[in-house]
Amino acid sequence: MTKITPEAFNTLTDRELPIAANYGFRADEIGDGTARVRAPFNAHFTRPGGTISGPVMMALTDFGMYAALMGAIGEVALAVTTNLNINFLRLPAPVDVVADCNVIKLGRRLAVIEVTLYSEGDDAPIAHATGTYSIPPDAAR
Repeated sequence: MTKITPEAFNTLTDRELPIAANYGFRADEIGDGTARVRAPFNAHFTRPGGTISGPVMMALTDFGMYAALMGAIGEVALAVTTNLNINFLRLPAPVDVVADCNVIKLGRRLAVIEVTLYSEGDDAPIAHATGTYSIPPDAAR
């Protein structure tokens, strides 16, 4: 059972993570250790060649990892990224970027999360990432 709703997560990030609001990132779905998040297309996100920039995809990846983790452990605002590794697989289209996120290992202090990014409407991944989040020792779960 999910520990936070998409609405509560979006409110949390609007309040505590204003850069996500500046980008327009939103959580569409959150489950128990899973999330689907989105970066709405914005021409300011593009780089030469009309493709979505890597920094936007990395930021969405981190946002999605946070959402999936909150779905597993509840609202723990001080959980932080300790590692992020991303592989860019193909050029994204100039549309929304959608990321499917899954906690693959949840420990007391660390969580390992996998993320696959897609151009909206296309089933071929544009990027794949893994990351680790640190969970504060006093986090109530």
